[in-house]
Amino acid sequence: MTTRTKTDRAESGAQAERPAATVATPWGGARLVAQAAVPQRAGERRFSSVVQLLADARGEPLVRFAYSTGGVVRRGPVTLRARDLERLRQAAAAEPALAALLGWGA
Repeated sequence: MTTRTKTDRAESGAQAERPAATVATPWGGARLVAQAAVPQRAGERRFSSVVQLLADARGEPLVRFAYSTGGVVRRGPVTLRARDLERLRQAAAAEPALAALLGWGA
């Protein structure tokens, strides 16, 4: 599953989704470019592991791994089972720039 934050109209007139969120990083604000998320469950707890492609003010790409609960992305240690890492890799395939930066391209 790929999650994006904002829908804009493309030049062709078709609907195209484009991220618009700004996030804080240790290097300052960064724009959310792409995101892949995998829903997970541990017992009764439900959350998603998230990998985000960010761009800083100079356009330098940054990658952030996080988890999400209730739609809110949270920092902290992210622990993935091997099968969930594979699901995350598959989800990132829908975001070519993110997959390429992670070395997960075809």
